[in-house]
Amino acid sequence: MTVIIDPQNSGISGNMVIGALVDQGVDPEKLIEIMEYYASHFGEVKVNIKKVKKTGISATFVDVESKDHAPIKYIELLELLESIKHPNVTNDIINFSKKVFKTLAEAEAIVHGTTINEVHFHEVGAADAVADIIGASYLFYKLGMDNKTVYGMPVALGGGRIKSMHGILSVPAPATLEILKNIPTFGGPVNHELTTPTGAALLVNMVDKFMDYYPFLTEKKIGYGAGKMELTHPNVLRITDGKKSMDSDHVTILETNIDNVTGEIMGHIFNVLMKYGARDVSIIPTITKKNRPGNLLRVIARPIDCDILSEAIIRETGTLGVRVIPYVHRNITSRKIVPVKAEIKGKTVEINIKVGMIGNEIISVKPEYEDARKVSEESGMPLKDVMDAANKAFMRISNK
Repeated sequence: MTVIIDPQNSGISGNMVIGALVDQGVDPEKLIEIMEYYASHFGEVKVNIKKVKKTGISATFVDVESKDHAPIKYIELLELLESIKHPNVTNDIINFSKKVFKTLAEAEAIVHGTTINEVHFHEVGAADAVADIIGASYLFYKLGMDNKTVYGMPVALGGGRIKSMHGILSVPAPATLEILKNIPTFGGPVNHELTTPTGAALLVNMVDKFMDYYPFLTEKKIGYGAGKMELTHPNVLRITDGKKSMDSDHVTILETNIDNVTGEIMGHIFNVLMKYGARDVSIIPTITKKNRPGNLLRVIARPIDCDILSEAIIRETGTLGVRVIPYVHRNITSRKIVPVKAEIKGKTVEINIKVGMIGNEIISVKPEYEDARKVSEESGMPLKDVMDAANKAFMRISNK
């Protein structure tokens, strides 16, 4: 199963995460009791959860009203958090919450040039943060998302400036930017703070991998968590839980135009590149600069093989440069090799069949070329007839 946390629309905050998870179909009463119970040790707190509409989108809004007893250090917060017990809050939930608080504290320490032990929770109120982080962590485990692959989409940060204890600051807030420094982000689309430090800290601890586009999903369940502000576009965070029936990976595409290489060299470079780890090689006739006929050499490669393949292209062709299109996302079927026995001119031979599948559904069946070619050469039977016999043999065993 797969989860997608999508903050592209209006960023992410703690209450938006909780709202989107509640919107997956969770009864909010137990959640409210847990959030208020934990946060009450740090201040006065009242949680209200209701359905709202944000520019026409139905979403769940989690309103947390809180007032801290007093500023509290990060270390003191952890000690108090560990002392609180609740029958529905497991050690895994508390440990995950502590990871989120550590992310927040580390960011604040870097921004203010101090140590993590000296960090106080001022700007991010302790009671409010505890309610949000405990609530989100509880739902994350209740919905079993700790055992699913969680993807994150690029994060909308907002824009403009905000008032803080340290004066006027530009958006994103320094702690938010520190937390998301290695995460894909973009500014806008409004002059408001869309992503908060708490939301950012939850995101980076929940997500396994960030992507530019949604993976292939079926049987989707979609939840929307509402933010406080009324904007000109839907102020919601979307979380999607679905079944990922296709695998995916990332590849690098290498390209160069060639107009001064013979056909013999082009044929040779194909074999060289496959030897060095290319996943696929294409040679496409084209028109190059000055209207000269040439070829576009395109190589699909694993990112780890990019440098060695680029060098091989340059050495073998003499081209002066190789274009690198990094980290292209591709959906791929799951694959397995099935050996079959086929009768070829009265003789039983074994040929491997490459089977492509989406979930449990067979999408493609193809005999391995080298196996079929060898049988064709040894038997004298045309290659197409050998491959047809192998396909029929596979169909016989698959229908049993």
